[in-house]
Amino acid sequence: MKKTIILCVTMLISVSMFAQTAILSQIKDTADCRKWVESQLATMTLKQKIGQLFIHTVEPSLMQRNKTNIQKAIEEYGLGGLLFSKGRTEDQVKLTNLAQQWSKVPLLITFDGEWGLAMRLAGTPDFPKNRILGCIEDDSLIYRYGREVARQLHEIGAQVNFAPVADIDNNPDNPVINIRSFGSSPKEVARKVIAYARGLEDGGILAVCKHFPGHGDTETDSHVSTPVLNFDRARLDSIELYPFREAIEAGIGGMMVGHLQVPEIEDKPASISPEVITSILRNEFGFSGLVFTDALEMKGIRHAEHVCAQALIAGNDMVLAPRSLKREMSGVLNAVKKGLLSEDAITEKCRKVLTYKYALGLKERPSVNEKGIAQRISTPETERLLATLNKAAVTVLKDSIEMLPLELSLSGNVLLSISPTLTEAYPFYKELKASASVSWIHAKVDSLASIRERLRTAQQIIVALHQKDCKAYLPLIQEFAEDKPLAIVCFQSQDVLADMAQELQKVSAIVLAHTNEDYIQRYVADVMTGKAKVTGKASVGIAGLCPAGTGIVIDPDHPHLYTPEDFGMDSRTLARIDSIAEEGIAAQAYPGCHVLILKEGYPVYNKCFGRYTYDAGSPEIKENSLYDLASLSKATGTLLAVMKLYDEGKFGLTDPISKFLPWLKDTDKEDITIQDLLFHESGLPTYWPFYEEAIDKKTCKGGLFRKRKDKHHQLQVDEHLYACTDFAYNAEWVSGTPSAKYNLPLSDSLYLNGGFREEMRKQLAEVPLKGHSYRYSCLNFMLLEAMIEELAQMPMDVYLDSVFYKPMGLMHTAYNPLRHFPKEQIVPTVEEDFLRKGRVQGFVHDEIAAFMGGVSGNAGLFSTAHDVGIIFQMLLDKGVCGDRRYLTRATCDLFLNMQSNISRRGLGFDKPDADDTSKSPCAREATRSVFGHTGFTGTCAWADPDNGLVFVFLSNRIYPRAFDHKNLMKLDIRPRMQQAMYQSIKP
Repeated sequence: MKKTIILCVTMLISVSMFAQTAILSQIKDTADCRKWVESQLATMTLKQKIGQLFIHTVEPSLMQRNKTNIQKAIEEYGLGGLLFSKGRTEDQVKLTNLAQQWSKVPLLITFDGEWGLAMRLAGTPDFPKNRILGCIEDDSLIYRYGREVARQLHEIGAQVNFAPVADIDNNPDNPVINIRSFGSSPKEVARKVIAYARGLEDGGILAVCKHFPGHGDTETDSHVSTPVLNFDRARLDSIELYPFREAIEAGIGGMMVGHLQVPEIEDKPASISPEVITSILRNEFGFSGLVFTDALEMKGIRHAEHVCAQALIAGNDMVLAPRSLKREMSGVLNAVKKGLLSEDAITEKCRKVLTYKYALGLKERPSVNEKGIAQRISTPETERLLATLNKAAVTVLKDSIEMLPLELSLSGNVLLSISPTLTEAYPFYKELKASASVSWIHAKVDSLASIRERLRTAQQIIVALHQKDCKAYLPLIQEFAEDKPLAIVCFQSQDVLADMAQELQKVSAIVLAHTNEDYIQRYVADVMTGKAKVTGKASVGIAGLCPAGTGIVIDPDHPHLYTPEDFGMDSRTLARIDSIAEEGIAAQAYPGCHVLILKEGYPVYNKCFGRYTYDAGSPEIKENSLYDLASLSKATGTLLAVMKLYDEGKFGLTDPISKFLPWLKDTDKEDITIQDLLFHESGLPTYWPFYEEAIDKKTCKGGLFRKRKDKHHQLQVDEHLYACTDFAYNAEWVSGTPSAKYNLPLSDSLYLNGGFREEMRKQLAEVPLKGHSYRYSCLNFMLLEAMIEELAQMPMDVYLDSVFYKPMGLMHTAYNPLRHFPKEQIVPTVEEDFLRKGRVQGFVHDEIAAFMGGVSGNAGLFSTAHDVGIIFQMLLDKGVCGDRRYLTRATCDLFLNMQSNISRRGLGFDKPDADDTSKSPCAREATRSVFGHTGFTGTCAWADPDNGLVFVFLSNRIYPRAFDHKNLMKLDIRPRMQQAMYQSIKP
């Protein structure tokens, strides 16, 4: 199911529908939304409904004539939104407030901010253009950038951003796209588009992907005339359309259609083409968000008659910047009168626009605080993010003799700075000089002979390009590149390198820094002297120099090119994992799996096998396929929160849990300590059927379970156990219709009363204890979750997301994943669950977590092998990930090393059984220091501090049903894979 929403003609707006997109999921009261939308519609004439579909372009000028024109347009035509042209922030904010006061229905304030506010507003933070951002490997930075742009847009009162650009930069003669694109690789562009859009929409701004169906491979500017895409459908699908399709799959809420002619599809320009918009974008691709035209004042479409009417008939929801409001509004009214466009269609488009307005906070008339706007937009955090983005984009395009990092023991290093003045080049020299012996030459055209003489004695040469015109120095560069290590550092755009590609063939190293900012000069100097890491990859190729995707990792702590052999491991031995994985699929131990092994933080083995199900047509497992982690959630979720709160001194291990959970006072659990819970020594039973309270027992003829199959007990759940299949839920707790009361989805068609969480905790307080010996119990972690929420004063999933997952860049880790990802990205867990009465996909399998609303201390987390690996690597690195510390070393040492005296268990973590390896969850080679956890659905993760290893295995082994799919354990799949890992380590 796509994350975007289909707003049905029946006017029903349900909670389940809202949960599918980032923007619409922010609607907390769906009944109120429906009421507001319908109340607005009820008072509108046909003309006013049409007006809601128009976005008018205006100048952000405070001249009285301009203000009068804006007010007249709003009041006469009932506009749906405004788009301001270039101007000053202060003026636009004042006009926005006035416009919202003049409008009967709050306006959508749209913005053309492909690289943030600076694209239209002077004096605002100037973020890198998309071509530069496309060089960044870490998509979480693009997400953070999207969130920051969203924050700034909120500050100026905007709700919609006409970004990101999803066009492919694959034609160097394109006069209009080039640097606006994220690159020339459709897959890489799609990644960046999705990350930026998610950042915008998680920040409450509607992202609008453009220019469908793709404006990259043209040599015509649609502002001037109509570009033609003369490609067949196969080519379009593989290149132009690919990022748009991926963005739709990811759930983007808006799409802009360009003024592009695609003869393969239809002769009409795409922006007025029913074939392009309705047949392909909506019907084939399944897009159901808001569709906008590109600006209709552009010459690429201006010749079309009654262009707004044609655009709405074609399938657009909103028309942008028509040249004449009066003429175009009349054209739409005439189209309705002639039967070319039905009034019902206009009403439905208007309803859709109003629903998005409500979701974007426009139920009430908004007002922007005009005071201190500049300071609120450009904050210290903004500047730090801008610097982080520019640093992450630095790319090493060549290092043929491993010149980088520089050999600091050499004394004959010479820096040749080609710059207008010494001042512009000084930060780079100063930072280099701090770590290496280096002589500095400032290039002057009239001193070429003396420069040549000084370079003759150099052992290594660094040429820094701080200006665009460097032609005079190219013969010098060519001459010395023939017989000396020579590195080029470009502090300009890559176009400078493109102009000298032929002359750079023999240089040893090339670093593309993109910008001449002082802090980037210092950062690149640190890269070259082995003090900083660089991971960028070229977003587009440079003809004669390098293809797109080129990028050499320079890491002070690791070799930049590595294989398992570089880490003392044998590739052939590791390859045995392949056959073990395939053996498991053949034996139906699981339909598919993902295996990841990290050595010292680097992936030495990373492979996906099989499919989502045993059906040959089922999707293949991919890098970003999400799995239900089951009890692995304890280690990747709950324990992180516990460790962080312990770090902050919020509790001690010997504190009784009742100290934080008063509802356990005066119960037999009053004296259970937090350490007891972590060691599973609380006395709580292994399991408790909390869900039975939600079932109407009177409808369970013969009881909920029976040992033999009969007409009421059709579903086998264990070897000699059948579940009742025709029971009904207690109406107090479960409904088939979502509402404010029944707001916790159990499945696509069942909704739980939000109060059931407290009902479960009441039951938990009354569950009888069974002594304090070791007994693994999920109930222990239910209590830990309750403590976390009490101490953090927020839901556990929100706490984890803000403190760990988002800052760590874990973009594929979430509880209740259907709020964030399309169902197609999530691996199904079982085909038929007796409680959910059907397939479980995207909903947590564990009954406790399910009836806790998807978030529980024992289960509920969904993730990928990549993200799980990062979490365990952070733990292995004693609380550090990237350049940030998340947990103190002392807390990590305590939780990762402390072990029970009566079992193999650590503090929340599982550990190998060193005394009886036959009962150990790990390979017998695993050392005592290993820590990790397994999950019922067929998951595990183990970290080995002694060997610097992380092993992650994710599968859905219980598919299609759990009771007779136990070959994962019988065949020792996971321990055998671990064994191959250990045996690959060379003595």
